[in-house]
Amino acid sequence: MVFMDERKRTFLNAEGADKPLKSPLSQDIVVRARAYRLGRLRKLLAQHDCAAILLYDPINIRYAFDCTNMQVWTAHNPTRYALIFADGPGIMFEFKSCRHLCEGLETIDEVRDAVAWMYMYLGDRLAENLGRWAGEIADLMRIHGGGNRRLAVDRMEPSGVPALEKHGLVLVEGGQITERARSLKSADEIALMRWTIRVCEAGMARIYENSVPGVTEQELWAHLHFENARSGGEWLETKLVACGPNTNPWYQECSNRRCQAGEMIAFDTDMIGPYGYCADLSRSWTCGYTAMSEKQRELYSAAVDQINHNLLLIGDGVSFAEFNDNSWKMPEAYWPQRYTVALHGVGMADEWPTVLLHPDFENNHGGHFEKDMVVCVESLIGEPDSECIKLETQVLVTETGAERLDSFPWEQV
Repeated sequence: MVFMDERKRTFLNAEGADKPLKSPLSQDIVVRARAYRLGRLRKLLAQHDCAAILLYDPINIRYAFDCTNMQVWTAHNPTRYALIFADGPGIMFEFKSCRHLCEGLETIDEVRDAVAWMYMYLGDRLAENLGRWAGEIADLMRIHGGGNRRLAVDRMEPSGVPALEKHGLVLVEGGQITERARSLKSADEIALMRWTIRVCEAGMARIYENSVPGVTEQELWAHLHFENARSGGEWLETKLVACGPNTNPWYQECSNRRCQAGEMIAFDTDMIGPYGYCADLSRSWTCGYTAMSEKQRELYSAAVDQINHNLLLIGDGVSFAEFNDNSWKMPEAYWPQRYTVALHGVGMADEWPTVLLHPDFENNHGGHFEKDMVVCVESLIGEPDSECIKLETQVLVTETGAERLDSFPWEQV
């Protein structure tokens, strides 16, 4: 007899599996979130004494302007960029013939045609466009920078550095600005993120309903993709769905392997959903809804213990070192298969901070939890000759602790 957890069914679309989920959030929430995010960037620019920041990362551009254009493609083809002044305009340099994508965005003061200088486009004529690009950036810095020549940059092709420095600009590591700006969320951002999580959990329910013997890992992954795409989401960062022996070692992306009854199915969503926010959740359960074996129960219980223990340690002002000192100490039998991260920040993608697991913490950076951070608390439990259990929950740091944003239930063991 097949037993299906009815609690998980409730996460499917109540209006019917044949319809996408429709966001109930008003445009006012989106507009306020945009204003907050752009304000955060400008605040951090001022703190670092930078006149402006040059953004190439499409997620950073989305954060600043809410302007999207072929996000995955432009992540590896640097053909559009943004220049945002601490005390001046926000200028979007858009891909040729795509200015219309910026219409109606109150975050953008001016739209210009981007000057591409990638070898794929230009070959041995790259230097011509590179000089024109650098000259335009330098002119804008002279006009709007108030005499400040410090320009933060998030990422850029190597030849851009000397081209800008030739104009007397001082380049500053932009990651310290974008990551810290993105780390603190407004209430409106949390509302948008909650909706992405709702869509993600509907996709997880689809995975659950189809976790039957004979289904392939790729077919299960497609159910999450389908729910995300039809409900206005964007993409999945990874393909981490595995069953049985493919769960160990972790990071084997989904294949055409067919899941067998009683095997563990484990996945990590890494989903960039509606409004550009990330739902990064992990669950594990048995194929065919069978009762767990004794070893599966042992591993699963340890994973839940790790998550629950570490959740209680998170709070405003708690240092990462203090968290590590009091964190759940993984038995050494599980160390060889461990996930090196205890938790990480999340917003429009995985973000700062990253807090390493206790065996690896000596390599961690400093810092502390702050109210309005969102972090994902991780667990991967397995032994060299066992399956692995992958669990992960997404939480908001509040004045009193950690508030879970996801609610898709753990398994009953």
